[in-house]
Amino acid sequence: MGTSVQVTPLGGVYNENPLSYLVSIDGFNFLIDCGWNDLFDPSLLQSLSRVASTVDAVLLSHPDTLHLGALPYAMKQFGLSAPVYSTEPVYRLGLLTMYDQYLSRKQVSEFDLFTLDDIDSAFQNVTRLTYSQNYHLSGKGEGIVIAPHVAGHLLGGTVWKITKDGEDVIYAVDFNRRKEKHLNGTVLESFVRPAVLITDAYNALNNQPPKQQRQRDIDFVDTISKTLEAGGNVLLPVDTAGRVLELLLVLEEHWSLKSLNFPIFFLTYVASSTIDYVKSFLEWMSDAIAKSFETSRDNAFLLKHVTLLISKNELDKVPDGPKVVLASMASLEAGFSHDIFVQWAADVKNLVLFTERGQFGTLARMLQADPPPKAVKVTISRRVPLVGEELIAYEEEQSRLKKEEALKASLIKEESKASHVPDINSSDPMVIDTNNKHPSLDGLGQHGSGFRDILIDGFVPSSTSVAPMFPFYENTSEWDDFGEVINPDDYVIKDEDMDQAVMRIGGDMDGKLDEGSASLILDTTPSKVVSNELTVQVKSSLIYMDYEGRSDGRSVKSILAHVAPLKLVLVHGSAEATEHLKQHCLKHVCPHVYAPQIEETIDVTSDLCAYKVQLSEKLMSNVLFKKLGDYEIAWVDAEVGKTENDMLSLLPISTPAPPHKSVVVGDLKMADFKQFLASKGVKVEFAGGALRCGEYVTLRKVGFASQKGGGSGTQQIIIEGPLCEDYYKIRDYLYSQFYLL
Repeated sequence: MGTSVQVTPLGGVYNENPLSYLVSIDGFNFLIDCGWNDLFDPSLLQSLSRVASTVDAVLLSHPDTLHLGALPYAMKQFGLSAPVYSTEPVYRLGLLTMYDQYLSRKQVSEFDLFTLDDIDSAFQNVTRLTYSQNYHLSGKGEGIVIAPHVAGHLLGGTVWKITKDGEDVIYAVDFNRRKEKHLNGTVLESFVRPAVLITDAYNALNNQPPKQQRQRDIDFVDTISKTLEAGGNVLLPVDTAGRVLELLLVLEEHWSLKSLNFPIFFLTYVASSTIDYVKSFLEWMSDAIAKSFETSRDNAFLLKHVTLLISKNELDKVPDGPKVVLASMASLEAGFSHDIFVQWAADVKNLVLFTERGQFGTLARMLQADPPPKAVKVTISRRVPLVGEELIAYEEEQSRLKKEEALKASLIKEESKASHVPDINSSDPMVIDTNNKHPSLDGLGQHGSGFRDILIDGFVPSSTSVAPMFPFYENTSEWDDFGEVINPDDYVIKDEDMDQAVMRIGGDMDGKLDEGSASLILDTTPSKVVSNELTVQVKSSLIYMDYEGRSDGRSVKSILAHVAPLKLVLVHGSAEATEHLKQHCLKHVCPHVYAPQIEETIDVTSDLCAYKVQLSEKLMSNVLFKKLGDYEIAWVDAEVGKTENDMLSLLPISTPAPPHKSVVVGDLKMADFKQFLASKGVKVEFAGGALRCGEYVTLRKVGFASQKGGGSGTQQIIIEGPLCEDYYKIRDYLYSQFYLL
């Protein structure tokens, strides 16, 4: 049998709840994603609480709440203590996302599910990996290799590849095939026939043909501009450090092109720190951004038209007039976006522009209904200082608590004194020989007792000592030829400590985080939360434009057909979407498709048998390799034998090799071939699903990458056109993209 693989969903199946899945590979338990939603409902984590102590490693795929929001709570409450792995942006931006979530709620509630210290503790032991880096686990995970790859949805977003004994388990949720301004598309299509693929059905029913990126951006900016020119304000509810980055670049570019003067504000508790970190993550972004920085040192996130704010007070000081505000949270459940919506919703001139579907059960989701509600009930909360009798009662309670703490401390001190009385040792020079009477001892008189009275607290001299003396402890440190032996680790400032210092002091150069967010943390003024419900008349425009950065249903089906996994597990999507994609994949992708319920464990162990064989020197000396990308390939005819150590070995065959059909090796992507032809001076364009090359020649792909039954399907590239010079030239270019074995 192959590598043993079991998958147990802990959340996020047959619905749009947060993502969390337990994947066991030969008894090693991976917790892949540890998400929560903006409602922070502890009941969603019941399944996680039952298995948290058995987790051996945590893999995080994206830096948003749905993928990592429960990590601090799980480590604090459930005993989750496994090492965590992610990319650098997921670590940094995930940390800022959780800071923003905590600060947004602490302002308007007695939020106690986790603290900033819990967030720091959860993230301090994260191991950061780069894309395509193979990380070999040790100990219980010996033989398992994990590697993050580009997902294309959020900065640092990851498709996880887990390999054991040559079999791949791929975890790919929330991926995006299309290149965007700040991100490259996913590399999921580069994996062919993995043993297991775990993916989501979130967009399976979203089959709207996506607009070209340029047209989508133009429509987006035009919608905003019309509202501003009519004297209205525009609110974009956004996440803390995810899809908002794409929106910022779109607005920045169009404001520069059209020389618009309307102010744009990015408002979160960690806005300054977010942009500062993002400026240093250019190597994780699109090729265009990286190339621009290499050639002209132009950093795309040096925002000239966007002002970063970290408090509502700063926004309130802005002069009246049309403005664009991108504010967290996207769900409108908390944060600055909630308060601004309540303030602006009643004005018919204003616009609330949603760029992603709201989480289930949130205010944003309610407003995205068709038709939208004309009025909504919201809760307005604010923190006010205590006054009068409430303040007196609070101070009395604090005084009582301090007295209790002081009493406990004094009791501990007394116990400490009793336990530190020195032993009487005749060899100790402080100890008096009672048989030898010294007249000077009697002469101490009042002075002796006086000295005893003024000794510092905590020092109890022996009753037999000549005079009050502090205890002396001999330094037993080791020495060598170069001096005292030290431990170098005592003098090293750990990266985690540096990170904590940066975050505590203020991650941005201007110190804005220090002034705003830190003031909230350090504010010790006695206060309480005052809440009241009110009905908001929704007269402003409500528009949804898709900037989610996820592949649509057609792309998802095309990618799955190309990857052709041996076994497919579907998670995270509505029941209707999950069932739809399951039926499609059973017909067109593979016969083994699973859609488990929460806490239902499915066994997706491969039916293949894997053997380790040694390639003998005699065989390898006659093999001719051909280079294919990063690999070298060859056709080998061999016999299976055994070495002296009883290990299987491939040996040269003793009889002439039978003839074999020619094998064409390679996978041509039409988009890449279009660029190749353009570099050779050939005029090319896509038309009707085919590639027009010059005036006469057309290329088209037909067939499927795989078919039902898991076998490889036939995929042909047809070249059409009259026999002319262009035809033969294009055909030669086409042949050059493949290798013949």
